[in-house]
Amino acid sequence: MYAYDTPARSEQEREELIIEHLRQVHFIAARIHEKLPASVELDDLISAGIVGLLAAVDNYDASKNASLKTYAEYKIRGAILDSIRGLDGIPTHKRKRVKLVQEAMLAAERKLQRTPGEEEIAAELGISLAEYQQWVVELRAVSLGSLEVVEDGEDMSLLKFISDDEQETPERILERSELERVVAEGMKKIPENERLVLSLYYKEELNLREIAAVMELHITRISQLRAQGILRLRSYLERKWPAGRGGY
Repeated sequence: MYAYDTPARSEQEREELIIEHLRQVHFIAARIHEKLPASVELDDLISAGIVGLLAAVDNYDASKNASLKTYAEYKIRGAILDSIRGLDGIPTHKRKRVKLVQEAMLAAERKLQRTPGEEEIAAELGISLAEYQQWVVELRAVSLGSLEVVEDGEDMSLLKFISDDEQETPERILERSELERVVAEGMKKIPENERLVLSLYYKEELNLREIAAVMELHITRISQLRAQGILRLRSYLERKWPAGRGGY
C-alpha cells in the first residue's frame, strides 16, 4: 500500500501508481466509447483519460476522504468528457462566440448582482441588441457542453453515454442526484421565459414549432430563448459542476 497523502512522492512511486490505474483508464474509456458515434476513436479517449489519471495521481489528497481509485475515476471520466466537447458540431469561430457570450453573462451578473437581461449582455459584449440576438440564433446548435453533444442534428445527453452496469451503485446514484440538484438550481436562476422554453423542450419534449404555438411567439424567438437559456445554464454548470471538468 502507498501513502497517497504523502506530499513528496518519488518518481518511481508515481510511475507505479500510474501503471496500477491504467486498466481503470481503459475500462472507463471503453464503456464510454461503446455509446459514442463510430467516428470517435477509442485511442483518443484513452489518451484523454491518461491525462486525467496523471492529474489524479499528482493532485490526490487523502484528507478529502476519498480513495485514489474513486478520485481517479472522476478525473479520468471528466478528462474524457472534456475531450468529447468537440463533437457538438459547433465550428471553432462559433465556439469562441459561445465563450464570449458566457463570459459576458458572468461579467454582467457580477456587476449587477442579478441575472442580466439581453440588453445588458449585449452591452457587456459591446454590440447592439439586434446583433446579439443574431449571435444567439447562430448559436442555436449549442449544447450543454460536457453534458450533451449533437449527433445527426439531435441533442443527446452524455449522461446516457456514461450510463453502464454501474449506474445503480450508490456512487452513481449520489452523483446523478447531485447533478440534478445543480441543474435545478441553475434553472431557477434563468429568466422565466427561457426556463419555460427549456422545460417544454427537454421535459415535455415539444419541438420548437409547438413551443412557439404554446407561447404565442415566433419560432425564431423561441430558438433564441432556447439557445440563450442553454448558454446561461451551461455557464452555471461549468462553475458549479466540477465533475464535467474532471474535478471531484
